[in-house]
Amino acid sequence: MSPGFIFATGIENSAPTIDHGRKRVDEMEKCGHYKYWRTDFDLVQELGLKVLRYGPPLHRTWLGPNRYDWDFADLSFYDLRERNIAAIVDLCHFGLPDWLGNFQNPDFPELFARYARAFAERYPWNQLYTPVNEMSICALFSTLYGWWNEQERTDRAFVTAMKHIVKANILAMHAILKVRPDALFVQSESSEYYHAENPRAIGPAEVRNARRFLSLDLNYGRRVDSEMYEYMLDNGMTRDEYHFFLNNNLKHHCIMGNDYYQTNEHYVRADGSTRAAGEIFGYAVITHQYYNRYRLPVMHTETNLCEGPNGDEAVKWLRKEWANVLRVRNNGVPLVGFTWYSLTDQVDWDSALREDKGRVNALGLFDLNRKIRPVGIAYRELVQDWLQVLPTQSVCLQVPMAMPSDYDLICNVRPTMPRDEGRTLAPSNTEGN
Repeated sequence: MSPGFIFATGIENSAPTIDHGRKRVDEMEKCGHYKYWRTDFDLVQELGLKVLRYGPPLHRTWLGPNRYDWDFADLSFYDLRERNIAAIVDLCHFGLPDWLGNFQNPDFPELFARYARAFAERYPWNQLYTPVNEMSICALFSTLYGWWNEQERTDRAFVTAMKHIVKANILAMHAILKVRPDALFVQSESSEYYHAENPRAIGPAEVRNARRFLSLDLNYGRRVDSEMYEYMLDNGMTRDEYHFFLNNNLKHHCIMGNDYYQTNEHYVRADGSTRAAGEIFGYAVITHQYYNRYRLPVMHTETNLCEGPNGDEAVKWLRKEWANVLRVRNNGVPLVGFTWYSLTDQVDWDSALREDKGRVNALGLFDLNRKIRPVGIAYRELVQDWLQVLPTQSVCLQVPMAMPSDYDLICNVRPTMPRDEGRTLAPSNTEGN
């Protein structure tokens, strides 16, 4: 049975490379998930949640074309199935396996679609997917900011990464639908806005506000703004490539995920440089901009705030974001879910994972000792208070979502983990409390 409104959290499987590919930032490893994965799933249930944004570590699972190591995925996804926790499966989160290189590789989209299909065939009870997480941020940080993966700083590298990333997402959706025809896809994407600092900055701000929609325009087959069209063609996209996006969208299978943090709004200077603006418009205003453009059901797929010196900063942010969610719903937008991201504190998030300093950021519902934070208590109470109160007749709650137990009943099967010959499990994969 569908949980109705989707309250969720996430366990991040980010794994970009830095230092020109010589070092991988594996957030699951840094946060102890490989060791405490059972405990982490216990914590999800402790919060009263039935949905988890979660995926296998791509660089450890995808060993080559048609070569996979499913050991850890078998343990974790069969455990989630037994608990009847629905995963929003996060297949690619900011990094590729070493053998693929980076997002400039033109072979990535087709190969990734085969990986996505192999995953769906092995774990067919999963209905919800985010094939590629935050496509725009992945391309931006890798190719214009020079922080991850390619560590480029050119428009041509950005357009190349963008077209490969979005094509991979689209092909993966098509591949998954061949296995699970009722699959739903949550495009978790950063919802940004650029404010002109002065009149001379209006032009640069308009360019950035057009560029923020580029990944979703391509993914949903929406014709891009004329300036973005010229920009893409000037930087290597062909007309045939552009028409692929117009002709292959699966918008009717999609939920638009909007991620919003205090860092999502920016001031733009006359020279095009930017600085943090903090919260000006807020989630509700910016989400309306995205909804008016795409007219899709919406899910608030990421937010958090660091617990500061007063100990209540994250709790206040949670309440503010929830008020924004209710405002969006009350204004008639079909908003289907909310997510505090992530379950535990993160490591090196303060540098956007571009530094390997081991700094723990107090962003989670639980700390890295798996002790609940005040925001975890507040989120648990919020879920308890609102889960049964939200009006069930609302269009916002009519997403045809199935839980793992629904699949088991329909197929008359019980979850049984595959017994692969030659299976070897690393000790870090088998521990759990």
